[in-house]
Amino acid sequence: MTGFPLPDIDQVSDLIRSVARTEIMPYFQKLDASGIRQKTGPTDLVTLADEAAERALTPALSALLPGSRVIGEEAASEDERLLDRIHGDDPVWIIDPVDGTINFAQGRPMFAVIVALAWKGETVAGWIHDPVDGRMATAVKGQGARLNGNRVHVAPAVPLPRMVGALSTRFCAEEMGRQLEERSAGLGERVCLSSAAQEYLRLLEGRAHYSLYHRLMPWDHAAGVLMHAEAGGYSALIDGTPYRPGLLRGSILLAPDRESWQALQGQLFG
Repeated sequence: MTGFPLPDIDQVSDLIRSVARTEIMPYFQKLDASGIRQKTGPTDLVTLADEAAERALTPALSALLPGSRVIGEEAASEDERLLDRIHGDDPVWIIDPVDGTINFAQGRPMFAVIVALAWKGETVAGWIHDPVDGRMATAVKGQGARLNGNRVHVAPAVPLPRMVGALSTRFCAEEMGRQLEERSAGLGERVCLSSAAQEYLRLLEGRAHYSLYHRLMPWDHAAGVLMHAEAGGYSALIDGTPYRPGLLRGSILLAPDRESWQALQGQLFG
């Protein structure tokens, strides 16, 4: 599958748990204004926990896989050239130290740590960890997806009016947003959690049928798209292009299977 030996999946999981316990949870529901700052605006935040977790994970993950490189969300926000590492020949760790920072900053338990491992532009392994309830999702390309060690499968396909999912109009053009608001009335309940990681966990648990996203930063989606596929799901950009972690623009739609994807794509964009 790869041209390098994958690290021990459980060892990476243990590292993520440890960093979450020591660098993230001590700040949870204890932050004041001095521990939160805006990056590009009031909905794009970074906290002391984001920075501390990324500082801890970066050298530790590198040490687990000699010759690997790292792209952390916070480091890449300071230097976008780091994203070019995805296209190189070295294996690359992609880190979102706290996905759902707005929730975390407000003391809401809807956040998680995301780590993906990519090689030559393809995601080969992924981890999502919820430090509040302890859930750990993992996947290795070609080996299935697991939640707390147990194999998982996406929810069975259902008719469009019964499809529950996360449909965001954030980060999309105004005209597309109006269209989605109108056409999503033909679907089931919308559950948006302001955390892609938490929404991917819902897909893996079979509690949601679909998700739609319009900003494709690799730390948000590389791990989750792999997990969803390894759990039997189907995803693609809305024009049918397969997702790869080097893609930064477009909208990605995830569904239980190809037929459901086609039905959703037709309902929302046809």
